[in-house]
Amino acid sequence: MNADTREETPQPEPAATTATGVGGPMGGNHVRAALDEVLRALGPHTADRDWSVPAGPLEWSCRETAVHIAHDLLAYAGQLAARPDDRYLPLDLTVPPEAGPAEVLTVVTACARLLATALDAAPADLRAWHFGPFDPPGFAAMGVSELLLHTHDIALGLGLPWRPPARLSAAVLDRLTTDAPPGGPGDVLLWHTGRGELNGRPRKSSWTWRTAVADS
Repeated sequence: MNADTREETPQPEPAATTATGVGGPMGGNHVRAALDEVLRALGPHTADRDWSVPAGPLEWSCRETAVHIAHDLLAYAGQLAARPDDRYLPLDLTVPPEAGPAEVLTVVTACARLLATALDAAPADLRAWHFGPFDPPGFAAMGVSELLLHTHDIALGLGLPWRPPARLSAAVLDRLTTDAPPGGPGDVLLWHTGRGELNGRPRKSSWTWRTAVADS
């Protein structure tokens, strides 16, 4: 499956940079706020919609995309806990095929809360590998982006009118991009990740986050 056009080329930036938005420097509170948005958007529709359809532009189904969210959030939590400096941990998340959408969302909830708890406990100078040294606000921003962007994909597949909220989108853009153009933060986030046009700018075919931090 080719469900993500992102390029994982690290682009170092000063370690002191942090994003602001919901409740101060980006961290566990942002992940919890993004999870709340996911559950509000998708929770009421686990039984009345077909989660086997593709999630928006992705080749994954809506259910598979939700499992992917949980997988990535768990991976980020694991990186923060183990603090490897050269690789991702050799772990995976398996959700049995008989688990329905409601059960999958409980797995997403568990993994999001694990990430938020790991972020709460992480010292500011912690570094763990994500295609280079990565700081806690970076992992928070990545977690929020996974929740927001893939919820948008799932919402498209399910026929739900949902857009990423402005303050959380702005926090992600502040931490993970260097060249976000003017516009509503939710729309800019979707454009930056190849999910639509923006004020005459064509849809992107590839994209990258500003990821690794360079300690001085």
